[in-house]
Amino acid sequence: MGLRIRHGMWVLAGLLLVFSGCRPLPFRELIFVTPTPPPGGAAVVPAGPPPTPPPIPSGLDEEEQRLVAIYQKVLPSVVNIDVEGAEASIFGSGSGFIYDTQGHIVTNNHVVEQAQEIWVTFYDGTVVKAQVVGRDIYSDLAVIRVEAPAQLLRPAELGDSDTLRVGQKVVAIGNPFGLRGTMTLGIISALGRALETPTRFQIPDVIQTDAAINPGNSGGPLVDLQGRVIGVNSAIRTDPNVGTANIGIGFAIPVNTVKRVVPQLIQNGRARYPYLGITSTGAISLAELRARGYDVPTARGVLIQEVVPDGPAARAGLRGGSREVLVRGVTVLLGGDIITAIDGHPVSSFDELVSYLVNRTEVGQTVTLTILRDGQERQVQVTLEERPAQ
Repeated sequence: MGLRIRHGMWVLAGLLLVFSGCRPLPFRELIFVTPTPPPGGAAVVPAGPPPTPPPIPSGLDEEEQRLVAIYQKVLPSVVNIDVEGAEASIFGSGSGFIYDTQGHIVTNNHVVEQAQEIWVTFYDGTVVKAQVVGRDIYSDLAVIRVEAPAQLLRPAELGDSDTLRVGQKVVAIGNPFGLRGTMTLGIISALGRALETPTRFQIPDVIQTDAAINPGNSGGPLVDLQGRVIGVNSAIRTDPNVGTANIGIGFAIPVNTVKRVVPQLIQNGRARYPYLGITSTGAISLAELRARGYDVPTARGVLIQEVVPDGPAARAGLRGGSREVLVRGVTVLLGGDIITAIDGHPVSSFDELVSYLVNRTEVGQTVTLTILRDGQERQVQVTLEERPAQ
């Protein structure tokens, strides 16, 4: 499923999934052009120093004071990103945040992937031309770089997405519909979601939030109440009957994915992913198969549907299914190996297996899979390879 929506957002079909910069699924490529940038690629630097935030009023309650402080802390690290491409738009294309003092800026891949030119506007109004350093379609992350005055390169503080809990309050800051410096408040609605990409691979461990995210927010930060980035706003689910506006279901790429991918993009222009070479049942769980009366030996684990020929799993002797059944309109192959653990770490779903592979293993590493085959538990060693291109 994948469809990219206007102004930089993804929309999930069903409803739709809008990737927020953001986009709907299946991907239709729409690129957004901004007002004419300054001639010759020169930066536009407003007269005088960057604005000084006003003092926080004493009459605000404790939460209001905290939110104002978060905004004042994070806003100088957030940028508006406009691109020149195939289709004009009166809105900005997306958002981003400053990663380091060398001018690297993190945004979404889908914001800049087909840009002919990229223009970054800082919080004080300075406009600078940017260049793509690296892009990663598998995480929907990209790094661009600018040459800008040192006082404007104020890196955002990064948090730890592994410590997040459902119910935590979060703040999104970005440029929805070109409304620069917009802040919205919400909570973490769910963790561990898997987000579709234009490839056959998913993005694991995605954060779901009800903080309002709209077209133009893509690439901007989702932050905690300490003002630390915990995610990169990337997509919303929306109702096709009411257009692409936010209905309270947004998605952010976790910051720990940023920590893993962005250094690779800066160094190499691309990121590498370990690859096992299997397909599984997706949304059809082993528990559901057992509840429907199918003969599977366990309710938790990853049922291998197919093993990719000449892939790592195939070379290790793993087996896919052979008997077709129809479950909720989906063809499922029964009889294949069931993965119950990787390196001793239990896995109860394909999403958990993908998360472990992406976050805890490397290309060339040998892992030990615990599998069930014909009712018997076995240990199988697999040497991971690099994920093939799409």
